[in-house]
Formats: sequence, structure tokens, C-alpha cells
Amino acid sequence: MSTLKIKKDDMVKVIAGKENGKEGKVLSVSPKTGKVTVEGVNMLTKHTKPSAGNPNGGIVNKEGPIDISNVMLLYKGKTTRVGFQVKDGKKVRVAKATGEVID
Repeated sequence: MSTLKIKKDDMVKVIAGKENGKEGKVLSVSPKTGKVTVEGVNMLTKHTKPSAGNPNGGIVNKEGPIDISNVMLLYKGKTTRVGFQVKDGKKVRVAKATGEVID
């Protein structure tokens, strides 16, 4: 798979699916499956057994992964597509809307 345009700690907006319109920070990226986990989006209810780390067990809410094609990068409060350019011998991400270097 090619280089992913979304990285951990990026702010993204969900553009498709039941969580459409929500924004959040990327908690994890899985390049192998093409999925991202976004803070506060696609909340799942998980029933856990008692263990050493969680002696009571019970019901835990956590974020589930969503497809990377369903999120769009937020740059300066606006959604933008992402491109790549080589600047000073280094490959950098560029916001397609403004042409500015992201990182």
C-alpha cells in the first residue's frame, strides 16, 4: 500500500457514514487494513471479564476503527485533500486547498 496521507495526532473530519460531520484527533492508524481510530467517533460497547487490570469487569465504551477513505484532514479549521512534494530533499505533506506545507 502507498504512503498514507493521514497520520497519528492529525485532526480529521468524518465525511461519510453514520458519524458524518464529527471531528476528532486520530488515535491510531493501521496501514495494513487502511483504517483509523478517531477520538469520540464510532463508539463501541465492549463487555469485559474481570482481570488483574480491571478487577470488576463490566461494560467499557471505546472507539472503533473506521475506513481511512471516510475521513478528511482538517488544516486550519477547513477540510483539505493532501498531496506530497519534495522540499529540500525531504518528502512533505501539502494541503491541496492552499498549497501550504502541513508538517
